[in-house]
Amino acid sequence: MHNDVTIFSADHISCTFGSGKKIVRAVDDVSFSIASEEIVSLVGGSGCGKSVLAKVMLGLIQPQTGKFLYKGKTIENQIKHWREVQSVFQDPFSCFNQFFTIRSQLKDSFNVMEKKPSNKEMEDRVDQALLAVNIKPPEIEGKYPFELSGGQMQRMLLARIFILRPQVLIADEPTSMVDACVRANILDYLMKLKEELKMTIVFITHDIGLAYYVSDRLFIMHKGKIVEQGAPDDVTLSPKSEHTLQLLDDIPDIHKEWIKGRATSTVPA
Repeated sequence: MHNDVTIFSADHISCTFGSGKKIVRAVDDVSFSIASEEIVSLVGGSGCGKSVLAKVMLGLIQPQTGKFLYKGKTIENQIKHWREVQSVFQDPFSCFNQFFTIRSQLKDSFNVMEKKPSNKEMEDRVDQALLAVNIKPPEIEGKYPFELSGGQMQRMLLARIFILRPQVLIADEPTSMVDACVRANILDYLMKLKEELKMTIVFITHDIGLAYYVSDRLFIMHKGKIVEQGAPDDVTLSPKSEHTLQLLDDIPDIHKEWIKGRATSTVPA
């Protein structure tokens, strides 16, 4: 359960690209706050601005207008920020160098830390992280990223999170490249991470069904704006935006029936 400590706060922030007639408002006058240990999903179609907003949270992009704060302060030092805020992206292969072994790159994760552990401690923590995502250390010994499957590589990204133990995780479509079975496993690992590390998690996804299952709150985005936000039951059962309705139309009927059934079962007699 989340507490009252504010992790992220956005006050009328905007991010624009291009100029003149070709200007694009990727994030358009957005305001919100996210509490410590909360799970929030930014949900929307391609080009809605959710991934740009994720980059703002990571300190990779500064909004041109408005104020964005992490724990009440502006993000001024990226390396320091990344000690506490980390990410998992949808394409794990793009996050690893194909010319270096998996293990060496997991050890390189310690470079972001202010004080690196001893070599033995690093080796031990890499082993523990691999075991935490159900990979036996010998299975990846001497192996390169191209020798692993997409599902295994997603688990390498999660192992990196176990190593770094951040306070906040930005998960950008972390299950989009894997099948349903692996997707369920990855979500289980993320929930395990959240409980063990007391993390705040921000999911970036187009899948409102997935967001419903894992989130404390949903932010629905369209054309750079948050057009609706609230508890999953409120947003999915009583949508106020046509864009929310469009997202709901895209999920399988079995999920819709499950959501309706869950809502009915929780109504007091």
